[in-house]
Amino acid sequence: SFSDSARWNRFIMESIFALIFLCVTGTHVNCSPGPLEDVVIDRYDIPRVCPREVQTGDFVRYHYNGTFTDGKKFDSSHERGAPFSGQVGLGRLITGLDRGVQGMCVNERRKVTVPPHLAYGSIGAGDVIPADTVLVFDVVLLDIWNTEDKVQTRTLSKPESCKRLVEATDFIRYHYNGTLLNDVPFDSSHSRNGTYDTYVGMGYLIKGMDEGLIGMCVGETRTIIIPPFLAYEEKGYGTVIPSQATLVFEVLMIDLFNPKDDIAVVVKEVPKTCTRKTVVGDYIRYHYNGTFQDGSGFDTSYQRNSTYNTYIGMGYVIQGMDKALQGLCIGEKRRVILPPHMAYGEKGTGDIIPGSAVLVFDIHVIDFHNPKDLIEIKVTSKPEKCNLTSEVDDLIQYRYNCSLMDGTLLYSSDHYEKAPITTLGANKVIEGLDEGLRGMCVGEKRVVIVPPHLGHGENGAKGVPSSAVLHFELELLDLQKGVPDGYMFVWLGDSPDPLFPAMDLNKDLSVPLEEFTAFINIQVAEGTGRLRPGMDAGGIIKDMFNNQDRNRDGKIVAEELKLKVEEDSDKARHEEL
Repeated sequence: SFSDSARWNRFIMESIFALIFLCVTGTHVNCSPGPLEDVVIDRYDIPRVCPREVQTGDFVRYHYNGTFTDGKKFDSSHERGAPFSGQVGLGRLITGLDRGVQGMCVNERRKVTVPPHLAYGSIGAGDVIPADTVLVFDVVLLDIWNTEDKVQTRTLSKPESCKRLVEATDFIRYHYNGTLLNDVPFDSSHSRNGTYDTYVGMGYLIKGMDEGLIGMCVGETRTIIIPPFLAYEEKGYGTVIPSQATLVFEVLMIDLFNPKDDIAVVVKEVPKTCTRKTVVGDYIRYHYNGTFQDGSGFDTSYQRNSTYNTYIGMGYVIQGMDKALQGLCIGEKRRVILPPHMAYGEKGTGDIIPGSAVLVFDIHVIDFHNPKDLIEIKVTSKPEKCNLTSEVDDLIQYRYNCSLMDGTLLYSSDHYEKAPITTLGANKVIEGLDEGLRGMCVGEKRVVIVPPHLGHGENGAKGVPSSAVLHFELELLDLQKGVPDGYMFVWLGDSPDPLFPAMDLNKDLSVPLEEFTAFINIQVAEGTGRLRPGMDAGGIIKDMFNNQDRNRDGKIVAEELKLKVEEDSDKARHEEL
């Protein structure tokens, strides 16, 4: 039926290119020099693992070299740079090659010797293959698949805990290595140092990958084998993936979320007492460990040895964290999981957080306060009788322990030989502590919570972190009633009227320092007057005397016991007497 040599040669070449190889028994058969009645198969390279053998009806891809028995080559797919693809056992190949490739494994190499009657017989194939010629094919199987094949998945490793599986419409981030069925690599996300990020089950992936990713956990590794008709089919993909290629992916699931996700919160530890929880507008100090869903860390406050400090619900932190920081107690520990649309979105941030990354934060709340907070006072012990309480200008001695709200001790009066002494209202201690020491009885104990704006503020102090809420345990040890700032002596009632005759003890119309000192000491002893506590009484009295002895003659007379109006001032300078 072939009228000219061109058509005949074309038929011969098409027949040769249509070679398909199948797996057979695996026995090694030496070629006989005599006439051949059947194909002779030499399986000279068999892979150790052979999950599947070629059967009738399978589609195969293979490379081959075709030679005569003298070694002369008449055809080669290697030289053309394209393997042969076709179906086995349906008469589309010469009979001998159809038999010769059956039972083959992927990556197996075999030599198939075909007698003439199972090849081109007594006719031959034009000028290429003479009549009655024995043909020898050196074949390596690259791929095998069947139209009945489905996506195959095999889990290689899986985390012990798997609370969520990949579902259609989820957005995932995964790493992969992609190879052909004969282990030839064609692509890898690892080599690009970036995950593959996509929606699942929405047509963004080849059908087989869309199917193979469903049901995976974060941290799971699985192999996904995809037949060509669920991959790139006859077209292939550029020069990377040949036509009708089975694809093998080794996938590591890094991350998954759904665009409808809200933050997820797992409470790990809550203190027994929680008098107040965080609300919008509070200022919080907390420690955290930040990780991705696969457990790899990206940041931690512990490494910096410093809390993260911020206002809540005011846009100073990412949206998900702003929400997650509400409703917490001091000392609480919780894990919060933030989907990317409530974190750093599709762009990520710098080299630290990739695009579309789910973030996991383990949070420990150290303290929080509100800029409107006042000090909190809790009396823990108080004497039954309490006739005298501390107030501004009093000189007090007290014991204290100062800690952070997590119990970290900052400083204590027990570390010193003598408990501190201070005058209330004299700006000798931080404002919150000064206020917390007022109204106490000697022997009283109390706990005082001082917010940072009444403590050491945003800058902190030596040993005190910035914006720290302070926890004071206080005990009042001693109390000496004081006098107003700027005074050295005050009357506790009405002063003698007239004053000078009462001061002139010997009635000689003049009061020297000795007589003045005796008069003041009498007032203190009788409780009608009070000297500034904590200072040398003799020195105070001498200063008072000098203040009244205006002519500096060493004695006070009646005319000198008056208010002196300073020049260029409409205010009188108060003199204690």
